[in-house]
Amino acid sequence: MSLMVANFDLVQGKLKSVKGRKIDAEGFKTPTVKRPKGKALDSFMGWRRENGRVGVRNHVIILPLDDLSNAACEAVANAVKGTLAIPHAYGRLQFGADLDLHFRTLIGTGCNPNVAAVVVIGIEDQWTKVVVDGIAKTGKPVVGFGIEGHGDIATIAKASYVAKEFIQWATELPREKCPVTDLWVSTKCGESDTTTGLSSCPTVGNMYDKLIPRGIYGVFGETSEITGAEHLCKERAATKEIGERWYKMWKSYQDDVIEAHKTNDLSDSQPTKGNIAGGLTTIEEKALGNLEKIGRECRYIDILEPAEEPAKGPGLYYMDTSSAAAECVTLMAAGGYVIHTFPTGQGNVIGNPIVPVIKISGNPKTMRTMPEHIDVDVSGVLKRTATIPEAGDQLIETIVRTANGRFTAAEALGHREFSLTKLYRSA
Repeated sequence: MSLMVANFDLVQGKLKSVKGRKIDAEGFKTPTVKRPKGKALDSFMGWRRENGRVGVRNHVIILPLDDLSNAACEAVANAVKGTLAIPHAYGRLQFGADLDLHFRTLIGTGCNPNVAAVVVIGIEDQWTKVVVDGIAKTGKPVVGFGIEGHGDIATIAKASYVAKEFIQWATELPREKCPVTDLWVSTKCGESDTTTGLSSCPTVGNMYDKLIPRGIYGVFGETSEITGAEHLCKERAATKEIGERWYKMWKSYQDDVIEAHKTNDLSDSQPTKGNIAGGLTTIEEKALGNLEKIGRECRYIDILEPAEEPAKGPGLYYMDTSSAAAECVTLMAAGGYVIHTFPTGQGNVIGNPIVPVIKISGNPKTMRTMPEHIDVDVSGVLKRTATIPEAGDQLIETIVRTANGRFTAAEALGHREFSLTKLYRSA
């Protein structure tokens, strides 16, 4: 495959174009950018929000309270360039713990430091106000609109005027130099195979072993995927009491959900067909690879409900989440985490609307067939040309570059997967 391009050189900070020429697409080279090294990895340029938290992105989001409000939110985002609508499937006739989780996820999404301002649109005023009031506690600009009694057209017009003011305000917000300890970094793996537990998951674990002691917040989860290694996960708690709480949470899911509803060893869902194709034949094998993401030294200091923000200070946390990629990343973003690290073997394409997802792979085949989806190539670990500590340093460098504004592969390719977790049927 070939294409016509203008050759360019960097001349005094400007691109110099010359006569177009035919080149091979795979051979196309972009200008060299100086990458952070050494002490430059100790800080990044971020946006400090009104509550002191630091974001690495500066989104103005149009957030629907419910599925009926998706069209209005998308219309506002279409009218006001630079804003981002986040449609989803739920929000009607939910109750109890399911409704609490729904509110917590939407409020947490708006509260995330990667979000500068929020316009909330719902079919009814009362529930819309719950989300607006929750986001307002951060001090960031937020306004809500109800469709009932006004209709889509009037609501879209009013919301668009506010969104336009928000985006102009947000695009003038300055970045400031922030210590790397201001980062909140989450992790979840997907499309795992034999290479994941040997390379990409240990890479994330090495990153945590290096950055958690320096004061960052970290989190891991995927409750069903710990099955078979639950005794090891329990022992990685900071105290015996936290370990017992974790085991009670895991056992409750095992008894109330998996054992109550499975048809044949987790209903063919754990391991997935892709996991099996990649050589993981049992959930126990998958679980052992999963736990490599927390390294050799880290111990988790608390258990979080889905989409719950940590409250015990810097350190590693466990969040009770689904093992489904979009659901898990959505919940961790709602918990306040601003960068997500995602090890993959077979090649998962997951992204998120508000949080950059950094994908790491050590599978040489995936690096040949799906390189556009991978941010950190750690296949050298399996080829014996790189060590796990070297791969961990490579990931830390990519985290800092991402925090400084570099798009991840998922961002560049437009992946904005956002999936709410639903606990049971609506009324």
